[in-house]
Amino acid sequence: MATATKSDSTTNLKLKPLADRVVCQRDEAEETTAGGIVLPDSAKEKVNRARVIAVGPGKRDDNGTVHPLSVRPGDHVLLNKYGGDEFEVDALKYTIVKESDILAVIEN
Repeated sequence: MATATKSDSTTNLKLKPLADRVVCQRDEAEETTAGGIVLPDSAKEKVNRARVIAVGPGKRDDNGTVHPLSVRPGDHVLLNKYGGDEFEVDALKYTIVKESDILAVIEN
């Protein structure tokens, strides 16, 4: 079970991803441009940065060996902008992707 926190609201995410799936929460889109123009929701671009919330046990190969994932909950990653399946739990938006859809891990 993973705990997700965003915008001062907390939810217990009772979701365990299977195989090589990863549950992520995308970062918020920018509200204004560098010039100070406020963007309406229809003009905001989808953010490709996300925080990993939960990971599956790993992918099983033909011999039955499970290979663990290289990302962990709490990691910040880059996702394909339009990849994954989006869903909502308690008004919080999440995206489920395969590990292969994660482009990079952002190191601090």
